[in-house]
Amino acid sequence: MTEPSARIPAPQRPTDRGGFDRRLIAPMILGSILNPVNSSMLAVALIPIGRSFGAPPSQTAWLVSALYLATAVGQPVIGRLVDSYGPRLLYLTGTALVGAAGLLGMFAPNLGMLILSRVLLGFGTSAAYPASMFLLRAESDRTGLKSPSGILAALSACSQVIAVIGPTVGGLLISAGGWHLIFGVNVPLSAACLVLGAVRLPSLATLKEVSGVRPAQRTDAAGMVLFAVMLTTFMLFLMSPRAGTWYLPVLSVAAGTAFAVRELRTPEPFVDLRVLRGNAPLLATYGRQLLAYTTTYAFLYGFTQWLEEGRSLSAQTAGMLLLPMSAAAVVATVVTGRRAAVRGKLVVGALVQLAGCAALLFADAASPLWLLALIGAVAGIPQGLNGLANQNALYAQADPARMGSSAGLLRTFTYLGALAASAANAAFFRDGATTEGLHHLGWLLLAVAVAFLVASVADRSLHRIGRPQDTSDDGTDAPLPQRADR
Repeated sequence: MTEPSARIPAPQRPTDRGGFDRRLIAPMILGSILNPVNSSMLAVALIPIGRSFGAPPSQTAWLVSALYLATAVGQPVIGRLVDSYGPRLLYLTGTALVGAAGLLGMFAPNLGMLILSRVLLGFGTSAAYPASMFLLRAESDRTGLKSPSGILAALSACSQVIAVIGPTVGGLLISAGGWHLIFGVNVPLSAACLVLGAVRLPSLATLKEVSGVRPAQRTDAAGMVLFAVMLTTFMLFLMSPRAGTWYLPVLSVAAGTAFAVRELRTPEPFVDLRVLRGNAPLLATYGRQLLAYTTTYAFLYGFTQWLEEGRSLSAQTAGMLLLPMSAAAVVATVVTGRRAAVRGKLVVGALVQLAGCAALLFADAASPLWLLALIGAVAGIPQGLNGLANQNALYAQADPARMGSSAGLLRTFTYLGALAASAANAAFFRDGATTEGLHHLGWLLLAVAVAFLVASVADRSLHRIGRPQDTSDDGTDAPLPQRADR
């Protein structure tokens, strides 16, 4: 990135006097919640959808996997397109696709069409987050100031809030008009994003002029295709590992090898493996994100399905029972959000996550509702801490010129965790969401939580993020942070 210019920017940007352009906040936040909206509301809809189409949990699990597989592929691909063509075009295209996918899901005649709707939702919701991170970095370059930590916290907090109140909202929508409404809600959300994005997001030409943004010159379509093939074949095998699908991991390895060779040789690769290889702190952040969200999503979907089947609660009651999880996540994010340091958040989040996973081992069909609500509240605390900490770590560690694709990769690892969680839920709930299956899931999540704790404690580079001399009280007037890996 070029150094911030000293000249006075164009007069049509009223906030160009030196502060962060707060008109960007509304479209960034609204776009960024589209994915957690569609992730979390489905948790209480899987059982009603299965009953509607006569499908067991092992089949409805594809509704979860379809969105996350599409998002895992789409986030870095669209993130790189953001780096090349700017955030506005990709934001508007993605949010328009969300509205179309919502209509398709609302009127889907069978499970296959519903899965297709989820695929389209996955790609459509992949644009807003990398676009937002790109805009944050562009604003930093324009003002010469660190992008306010409060805005990063707001993005994380809103996603966390939506993710954890989604089951409650979904339960209310289902009770009001059936599971179709959790797809239909995407239509007004998409319309609002389109209006806000068209009115408030700057064009690439404006960003070039005002912020000195230099877009990537090439998009490396071949690298994107190889990446998509590698990831898709691997995750399809992970969803249903058996001897008859031996060719899937073979294809994944072949595509991965070709992808690595391609990226190491091309001048402007989709994923710069040479830079990534030398950025161990960023790689560690991606690994922690994978572990954290394996636990988060396995708990969200597994515990919710068990509440409806194993505990025999209605979708509405199960959703209401998860409200303490929402409150705990929000409080954790708000209390710690303006602190740039990440290591303490990760260690505390890991320890509380261990407690939440252990609590699953003691839940059964006779457990009182207050105890189940308490388990949810405990699980909400690490949801509020871990995602925020990893997002802040990425902002400090990533190459500014690749902020869009780096942010997309962070989301890819989020959804790789979600896919692993979906595979675990499908395996342990193959014959229904039983208490025995929940306990087996709890043991697996305990192992993942231990790995997350070790990864957080062992990463010494985290000490250098958010040091007092790098931050200000209000998060808006400190100089640009140094890369943690430099």
